[in-house]
Amino acid sequence: MASAIQSQPTIATLEEYEALPEDIRAEVFDGQMYYMASPSEIHQTISTELTTILNIYIKSKKGSCKVFHAPFDVKLDDTPLTIVQPDLMIVCDKDKLDGKRCNGAPDFIIEIISPSNPADDYVRKLYYYKNYGVREYWIIDPRRKTVTVNYFEKNMLNIQYSFDSTIKVNIYDDLLINISEIADLLNF
Repeated sequence: MASAIQSQPTIATLEEYEALPEDIRAEVFDGQMYYMASPSEIHQTISTELTTILNIYIKSKKGSCKVFHAPFDVKLDDTPLTIVQPDLMIVCDKDKLDGKRCNGAPDFIIEIISPSNPADDYVRKLYYYKNYGVREYWIIDPRRKTVTVNYFEKNMLNIQYSFDSTIKVNIYDDLLINISEIADLLNF
């Protein structure tokens, strides 16, 4: 009896990933490479405003954590290779930084939904971020005008806020972000 041979997907290596041209954005999940589109104007506005808020807060507290925005690699696993490029992240353990990337889970991640692939942030990245030790993960959805906060340390999952909310960053005692001020800049 003849059996069908199915082709196996190609497993990406770190060397292949690092050899990508600088203008190509990609992530790798369990060795499978996924290419990413360039962010929109709304995406960039939200990212810039949040980066500024987070940086000002950390500097005002003389904190040791660092804020990074995409494209900046986070290697979650070597075998199989898993590398993500969160839209925004806070890394508090400086030993995870090697000059090229963050090796291990950041403390805080924000992903801004791309209209072309919302399931990526709501399902796939939620799974990886929770299982690799991210403490808090926000999903910002400009189309739905919602922010979903996942605070894994307290198992508070899927707390959803509207764009007219002020939201506490749970990894800090006193950081509140007024999302409505950012939404006002978007000219919906």
